[in-house]
Amino acid sequence: MIVTVLCVSLAFAGVFGLLIGSFLNVVVYRVPAGLSIVSPPSACPRCHAEIKPYDNVPVVSWLVLRGRCRDCAEPISPRYLLVELGTGVFFALVAWRFWPFASGQPGADAAAVASATLTLLAFLYLAAISVVLALIDLDTHRLPNTVVLPSYLVGAALLGAAGVISHDWHALVTAAIGGAGAFAVFFAIAFAVPGGMGFGDVKLAGVLGLFLGFLGWGPLVVGLFAGFLLGGLFAIGLLATRRAGRRSGIPFGPWMLAGAWLGIAVGGPLMTSYLTLTGLSG
Repeated sequence: MIVTVLCVSLAFAGVFGLLIGSFLNVVVYRVPAGLSIVSPPSACPRCHAEIKPYDNVPVVSWLVLRGRCRDCAEPISPRYLLVELGTGVFFALVAWRFWPFASGQPGADAAAVASATLTLLAFLYLAAISVVLALIDLDTHRLPNTVVLPSYLVGAALLGAAGVISHDWHALVTAAIGGAGAFAVFFAIAFAVPGGMGFGDVKLAGVLGLFLGFLGWGPLVVGLFAGFLLGGLFAIGLLATRRAGRRSGIPFGPWMLAGAWLGIAVGGPLMTSYLTLTGLSG
């Protein structure tokens, strides 16, 4: 029974992710341009024909139309398809990681399941903005306040409620320390090395620190360090292949987000293994 419920839950999360991915394509295009994300309805950029509801079904419509506008045959970027598919898979993986009924084993009460459900919603939200911010930063080298700043409120509300319901005061304390500490560290780096890091990265660090800290010290430390490691390796690769120079601007946001998700996925076990290997564990 548990396995069946899990499979249905993951399938639902994946389909929900496909739908959200379709909306995220709109957000990625419109937010940097300063346009509303709710109006006007999506239309072909060439012939301006409004996209019909039956041509706006995630993945299916792109495949049926063979990646072209129904009215003028203008090519539709494969990125729309990839974002929808990627978000669907992303949501399913997040649901697997934070499946609420993992706490619903014999002996667990409704409060534990409610807390886990709120935690799942919080990290699904983080997954959605991760897709948006990574793509916008790659396109424009900016992390817009309209996406980053509300994430503090959403994260604090959902994770705060989850912690209060489960009486997990330790998670709330580490979340607060993680958010404030990550913001302070990145701010210090940006101040010490002018031009080396944008203030958008600083604000994003606070959001990631909040979410990572809620999961514990291991995910927090691994998630933040991995962002620097991945970004550094990418920069070295570009320099080695002469695809960028020392003064080239390289978006750091995607690597911060990738590092954070690495911390979310395996930060705890990695930190435990490191402490055990170094003999620092109690």
